[in-house]
Amino acid sequence: MKEILYLEVPISDIAAVCSWLQTDFEPGNGEKVLTPDGFRLKIPAETTTADTAISEKLPTEISVFVWSVQRTTYLKVFRWADKPFPQEREILQRLIAEIRKRFPHQYPELPQIDAQQSIFEALAPHYPLTVKYFQRMPKGEYDLKRAYWWEQRWREGVRNPQEPRQVIFKENKVTKSPDVQYDLIYIGGALGVIHAAVMAKLGYKVLLIERLPFGRMNREWNISRDEIQSLINLGLVTSAELETIIAKEYKDGFNKFFDGNNPPKLRSPVLHTPTVLNVALDSEKWLQMCGQKLQAAGGQIWDETEFIRADIDISQVVVKVKHLTTQNEQQVSGRLLVDAMGTASPIAWQLNGGRAFDSVCPTVGAVVAKGFEPGVWDSQYGDVLYSHGDISRGRQLIWELFPGEGEELTIYLFHYHEVNRENPGSLLEMYEDFFTILPEYRRCDLDKLVWKKPTFGYIPGHFSVGSSDRTVAFDRLIAIGDAASLQSPLVFTGFGSLVRNLDRLTTLLDTALKHNLLSVRHLNRIRAYQSNVSVTWLFSKGMMVPTGKFLPPQRINSMLNTFFGLLADEPPEVADNFIKDRCDWFTFNRLALKAARKNPALLLWIWQLAGFKDLVRWVGNYFNFGIHTLVSTLLSTWFPRFLVRIKPWLEPRYPALWLRLLVIRYAIATGKPRSPNQVTTVKPEAIILN
Repeated sequence: MKEILYLEVPISDIAAVCSWLQTDFEPGNGEKVLTPDGFRLKIPAETTTADTAISEKLPTEISVFVWSVQRTTYLKVFRWADKPFPQEREILQRLIAEIRKRFPHQYPELPQIDAQQSIFEALAPHYPLTVKYFQRMPKGEYDLKRAYWWEQRWREGVRNPQEPRQVIFKENKVTKSPDVQYDLIYIGGALGVIHAAVMAKLGYKVLLIERLPFGRMNREWNISRDEIQSLINLGLVTSAELETIIAKEYKDGFNKFFDGNNPPKLRSPVLHTPTVLNVALDSEKWLQMCGQKLQAAGGQIWDETEFIRADIDISQVVVKVKHLTTQNEQQVSGRLLVDAMGTASPIAWQLNGGRAFDSVCPTVGAVVAKGFEPGVWDSQYGDVLYSHGDISRGRQLIWELFPGEGEELTIYLFHYHEVNRENPGSLLEMYEDFFTILPEYRRCDLDKLVWKKPTFGYIPGHFSVGSSDRTVAFDRLIAIGDAASLQSPLVFTGFGSLVRNLDRLTTLLDTALKHNLLSVRHLNRIRAYQSNVSVTWLFSKGMMVPTGKFLPPQRINSMLNTFFGLLADEPPEVADNFIKDRCDWFTFNRLALKAARKNPALLLWIWQLAGFKDLVRWVGNYFNFGIHTLVSTLLSTWFPRFLVRIKPWLEPRYPALWLRLLVIRYAIATGKPRSPNQVTTVKPEAIILN
């Protein structure tokens, strides 16, 4: 037998597809013989009777059948004999055309909620399993409202990118207002409080404004020892304090993608990454610790308070907010506003218009306190990236699983997704997938699981062509974290990017504040951009199914297996550096060439997925990466020491030039590969410069 067709049919109702195949589809040649899962197509003249001897020669037949996994229907056609079935090509073309017409992609709208209904009543007809299991979570109604709100805000931003809601207003004069109350006003208390706590310890008067009750998180955070060391280096926490917020540290992390439909050469072994995301933090305890350190340094926190607008003039920024419990509105002024609102940020949409974000990972999941049967999962191990099926309804679904405290497991389901107004990406659709297919991923009875809390969000990405391609600042305003959207396109987490760049972002901002360099020209240089990260966005582009298009279902898994198979053959530090944004130019080129030799079709696949425009943009990235590598090589041996010597003379006289030189110093130092077991330490010149 030979497989001659494999299709994804983007519908969960397998019975409807099977009925259409058996009843409505006319192949145009041959006799249909119905089977439980489809039909056989044979030539009538070759029909055999029950007492005819079975010939060793296979019949001239084709078999069409369907099956379901991941809330998706799949179809395959097999040929029995060696020679093609009569008019085989025409039959397959007719089947493809008609099934695509009958079962096209569908992108459901977000259901409208009647104010008289509870969120559970409103969503139950559309997402029954989501409602069922959110009802079993301690704050399920509140969290489901939050997920609905977040999807609603995301859809609004995607569909009105050219005319985003204006929330930043500029006056080119000094307005009459009270004295500036704060040095820094942060909007967003998840990633924002980490940055804010460091700045408060440096002596700045800080206000943090958070829409949720402070410390409430929609995600858990995982990181590695070498990355989190930067928090100790900066003096934000001590080693002893850090240990108190580590919920679990596992032995090894697995990376494996489904390869059941890949040819043998495109199947890969498990990639082991024992030092990637292997430290699970107690996120709420961590936020509370940062909040306490912020307040101990004189900072303030206003939670359950929503940002409305900011008015910026020459001397200050005035922020208007509303307390959600009392509905009282008030104004507060500061020297600088820091946007840490993530993908929900209306500021990011206003500053960047049609290109606020180029890609996104709609991510859902949950923290499960207990309930898995013994032997289902060993809590000493994690799944960093894992797929158990092919493209599902236009998305390549990927799982993550991280052990937590005790028996806890944090499980995520996500996919890489282009930003598209017709198909923005739905959290609620993903949650229905999550609760339906979790037993396919890890054997379990959902009704026996003890649900602790949901985890969800939109994690954005921006395909930067250069270091100033994305706007992350305005006069007296700067964005950090997901609102700045400059993190790794592979692991796609703003937390990891912020921690890796925390020294850079806080030192540069400290310098700007000291010298009142708060115009957009200066602030727009303070960002977590890395040339080696910007060049890898093509990798995430290759994991997105373009809206409205059908790919061979195994295509993305084939690409992932190609590349991760190469990493599995490399020394462990190569994969570690690549995933942690520390891939150098030489390693990148070596791996790219090996991938092209292993799978020559890869180049064509990337062309089909990325398109001409994005490939041209990427070529610009690649040349920038090469130039950056050359400049870094020329400067790295002497430039940091040179800055140490000239700082006392240069900084007080030419602060803007000093800031520019510091930006260069961090650009050449950030993202360098590390050798095995290398420990992050603070270099003497860093202490002097800071």
